[in-house]
Amino acid sequence: MQVEDLAAQFNLTVVAGKDVLGRTVTGGHCGDLLSEVMANAPTGSVWLTIQVHQNIVAVAVLKEMTAIILTGGNVPDEATRVKADAEGIPIMLSDERTYDLAGKLYEAGVV
Repeated sequence: MQVEDLAAQFNLTVVAGKDVLGRTVTGGHCGDLLSEVMANAPTGSVWLTIQVHQNIVAVAVLKEMTAIILTGGNVPDEATRVKADAEGIPIMLSDERTYDLAGKLYEAGVV
């Protein structure tokens, strides 16, 4: 599934990286501790987190992630959105809890 399809199917709001939504999602990872994500997130994954600061973009770039989904109604600040655009990392928003959205992604065969 591509990032743009993921956004449409799960009613996600894209707030950054709108030019790179054609990437293919090959896995997923849930986590809020950056060191754990750096150690364990697979390349090509979509990352579900509640973190909103600029460091999430750096971790996503380092791990060659496909996109970041901020869950629980969390919203990044402007600096984070600008950095994500510059680095080519889509950031999408969901009001759902991480656990609930991850279950839906899994059931749909996305991750």
